[in-house]
Amino acid sequence: QVQLVESGGGLVQPGGSLRLSCAASRIIFINAMGWYRQSPGKEREFVARISSGGYTNYADSVKGRFAIDRDNAKNTVYLQMNSLKPEDTAVYYCNAVPPMNSWGKGTLVTVSA
Repeated sequence: QVQLVESGGGLVQPGGSLRLSCAASRIIFINAMGWYRQSPGKEREFVARISSGGYTNYADSVKGRFAIDRDNAKNTVYLQMNSLKPEDTAVYYCNAVPPMNSWGKGTLVTVSA
């Protein structure tokens, strides 16, 4: 069964930090994993990726501010978000890279003063 459960979102002031978590079923987690986000009125976009071996890459808009990592023993992937900006406001999702057809509910991140 494919399961993706994101958590850790919330309201944060500009310049603040949040750490998102995503628990995934094993069938997904053996792949490269990624974080994606969708802002109101926009299409879902790629944020960050981590391979099964720990190689990472990021969208230019978050490079230097966000960090992705994974705990293979827990089938969990994380996204540490620092120096948050209002334009980071979105629903954040995790999935394989490339993504599978099934998505979780996501977790809402709101960056506002």
